[in-house]
Amino acid sequence: MSQDVRIAIAGIAGKMGLAIAKRAAAHNLQLRVATISPSQDATQTVGAMIASPGYDFFPIHHLEDQRDAFDVLIDFTTPEATLHHVKLCSELKKSIVIGTTGLDEQKQSALAQYAKEIAIVFAPNMSRGVNITLNLLEKLTQVIGHEADIEILEAHHRYKKDAPSGTALNMGETIAKELGKPLKELASFSRHGISESGREKKIGFSVIRAGDIVGEHTTIFALSGERLEIKHVASSRDTFAEGALTAARWIQDKAAGLYTMQDVLGL
Repeated sequence: MSQDVRIAIAGIAGKMGLAIAKRAAAHNLQLRVATISPSQDATQTVGAMIASPGYDFFPIHHLEDQRDAFDVLIDFTTPEATLHHVKLCSELKKSIVIGTTGLDEQKQSALAQYAKEIAIVFAPNMSRGVNITLNLLEKLTQVIGHEADIEILEAHHRYKKDAPSGTALNMGETIAKELGKPLKELASFSRHGISESGREKKIGFSVIRAGDIVGEHTTIFALSGERLEIKHVASSRDTFAEGALTAARWIQDKAAGLYTMQDVLGL
């Protein structure tokens, strides 16, 4: 992995922020800047937070205070914080890698506008396995999507705020595109009571929030007499952290545009 890109991490005190910082240290990357929420106190250096020498600087509250110290920002925060960071990166002419989930259509439209000025990688899931899965779903939908009943089941830890997950929605959007309709016309997010038999074509979503599940996604294509299931299981956040760092290395010399993890991986 290239070591010359200077990296900033937004929200280093969060689960993903810490995971990314630890993997950056493992690769001896140039982690130069890290932010924490204004409501948090910077009582430890980044090196102390990740138990790694050589990162003897304190996290800051405002990214602009270190505007000249980084090339690419990695952001796994909240939709509101992410939009603030994208706006700031646009002003500073910095690239940004976004793994934040829960962005609504309006916020995603804002990303597309900022992508006219800077390079942005936006991916709800940065693991190689999930992005290979998206390719498989595309091909499977082309073959049997119109005749199969399609269901997406996802499971995450009890603290995950958004549901369905951004990855599950991305899977649904991939399938819906091949079916020739927008996901909002096909998605079924809630079923209860008595349902009609012979229901119209839908993509069903089911959600589990329990324990410390890192992330599991299963897509079912059910036909008469048989079914196909494509499942991805993440056992560690390190897979997402590695993907984010790969994206940061990849994007550093890219022109302005809105990129996906499939672009990064060449899929």
